[in-house]
Amino acid sequence: MAYIVDGKKISAEIKEELKEKVTELNKQGKEGVLAVIQVGDDPASSVYVRNKKRACEYIGIKSLSYELPQETTQEELTALIGQLNEKDEVKGILVQLPLPSHIDEDEIITSIAPSKDVDGFHPENVGALLIGQPGYVSCTPAGIIQLLKRSDISIEGKHCVVVGRSNIVGKPMAVLMLRENATVTITHSRTKNLQEICKQADILIVAIGKREFIDSSYVKEGAVVIDVGIHRDENNKLSGDVDFASVEPICSAITPVPGGVGPMTIAMLLHNCVEAMI
Repeated sequence: MAYIVDGKKISAEIKEELKEKVTELNKQGKEGVLAVIQVGDDPASSVYVRNKKRACEYIGIKSLSYELPQETTQEELTALIGQLNEKDEVKGILVQLPLPSHIDEDEIITSIAPSKDVDGFHPENVGALLIGQPGYVSCTPAGIIQLLKRSDISIEGKHCVVVGRSNIVGKPMAVLMLRENATVTITHSRTKNLQEICKQADILIVAIGKREFIDSSYVKEGAVVIDVGIHRDENNKLSGDVDFASVEPICSAITPVPGGVGPMTIAMLLHNCVEAMI
């Protein structure tokens, strides 16, 4: 039976550590405010925003909430971000994605001051990650590193296959695994012989965005499988990019959906917010 990597438990441990750190920083007169901006009322985004604000409150960080109408223009959103960039008490700015189609996400991301980009999406922070300089790291990949380390799963020298090449997960994930001395292969939807390559992985990280796409035929016996995907079916049941029932019997460790990678994303956002206070 595979070891089930408990993201809820590990994220709770990290939150407790951060809570203590915030208390210490407050004693030193250091406080921080996270500004959270949501455009429109997409139900999934609303849930994510609410969870992020609750988590901030739990560890002792104040949050400002900006709930803007769907018809908000690019110029209005950029102007608000500009004002928040200038406010000293605002240490982090988070714009909930996706944005309405009439707004250019890339322009919005680059309009956030890199020192306040707690999501780790700004090109300056991405570039810093690539060359090993200090900066904010994208929260989901950073959370996966913590999941592995806190589960005593060795990374050094292992062959890691990343399925997916997005700017938010796939690419930064590959760089972080390289930083931990893994040998990394990046694959994606156009990769030839995807199944064969995945079967070579000691650590398989799946962020392809296709429901239960990876089954046991893609997984080497004894591999560690990290499932980044999240999908909701017609019965409101959650599942990932990995067919858990098929893969779990043959791997050595696996993350469930829900309760695996998801809670870690918010934990690492909080980590970035605390770093911004220092």
